[in-house]
Amino acid sequence: MTEAYIYDALRSPRGKGRKDGSLHEVTSAALSAQMLNAVKERNGLEGHAVEDVIWGNVTQVGEQGGCLARTAVLASDLDQSIPGLAINRFCASGMEAVNLAANQVKGGAGMAYIAGGIEMMGRVAMGSDGAAIAVDPAIAMKTYFVPQGISADIIATEYGFTREEADALAVESQNRAEAAWKDNRFAKSIVPVKDINGLTILDHDEYMRPGTTVEALGNLKASFKDMGEVMPGFDKIALMKYPHLERINHIHHAGNSSGIVDGSAAVLIGNKEFGEKYGLKPRARIRATAKIGTDPTIMLTGPVPVTEKILKDSGMSISDIDLFEVNEAFAAVVMRFMQAFDVDSSKVNVNGGAIAMGHPLGATGAIIIGTLLDELERTGKGTGLATLCIASGMGAATIIERV
Repeated sequence: MTEAYIYDALRSPRGKGRKDGSLHEVTSAALSAQMLNAVKERNGLEGHAVEDVIWGNVTQVGEQGGCLARTAVLASDLDQSIPGLAINRFCASGMEAVNLAANQVKGGAGMAYIAGGIEMMGRVAMGSDGAAIAVDPAIAMKTYFVPQGISADIIATEYGFTREEADALAVESQNRAEAAWKDNRFAKSIVPVKDINGLTILDHDEYMRPGTTVEALGNLKASFKDMGEVMPGFDKIALMKYPHLERINHIHHAGNSSGIVDGSAAVLIGNKEFGEKYGLKPRARIRATAKIGTDPTIMLTGPVPVTEKILKDSGMSISDIDLFEVNEAFAAVVMRFMQAFDVDSSKVNVNGGAIAMGHPLGATGAIIIGTLLDELERTGKGTGLATLCIASGMGAATIIERV
């Protein structure tokens, strides 16, 4: 089978997903187009250089609806002969775009693809698409639906994670992200966002809160306690599904959960011939991809079974992986991953994660693949695994190897 290589990986800085965020004035199509233009310019692409643009975004309504991928191509400087495919696998949309592109290349369906995603969470509110999994009573009752925050607290309860441990992980994420930025570890990948006049409006991740302490986080109220215990009382639903639990321990809050931000990322994937045509050197090969469905109530445990699956499918063991990127949707998600595989924290999210820098839903999967590649190169290591939990109970993973 043809090898699929990563030739480039880039991202925007992440802006606060609020009206006062630096990227709030930028539309989803405009930011997507800036990322596509950066891929084109950095790699000297001309004409019908890639087979397709596969673009993930989660809340596909309003300006993020109507096949945003094709809109972004038309808004960019790419040739109009390049089509676009918008996909949605919730939080793994950006990763699934990369995985789909890689598998298309491996299967011989074109020489190259641009894959990635976007989420402008300050412009298109999460949940504004009215997903049936959350609003259709028949489906919600069948699946014992609870919001993701409750799911994260179920994980903490089921696997014995404390508020203090979650807060410590959050502080470490902040510290690592601050150190990474000070050391310019993201310099290769960051594409500053410009306004219509060409002036830079954001060149760094602005959500970070350097100097955060465990003591400060200890003063924050658990975000999901009231909706779990009072109204609408989701804890009762959770305990119907997991009757062996006496109660749900609510440990998550804004400080140890992922941040709401705006952002985008793109990855250029192609075969050997594509690189030779454009004089590009491959940075890594995509060795394996995987996805899986999991319990929809606890919902966020997907990184564990999908990692087991991808390792089995590729004939590898956890000890073969040098570095891990596990999306910090909530602190308990990462803690469960490290617990399940007995992985040392020094190998996981070494430059911080979504707790510190934010989680632009449709882009994050592509972001963490790029972050993983940059760190493998910086440290001279060979193999990395990126994985995410996914809403409604799924998991996705990608293994990359430097070449």
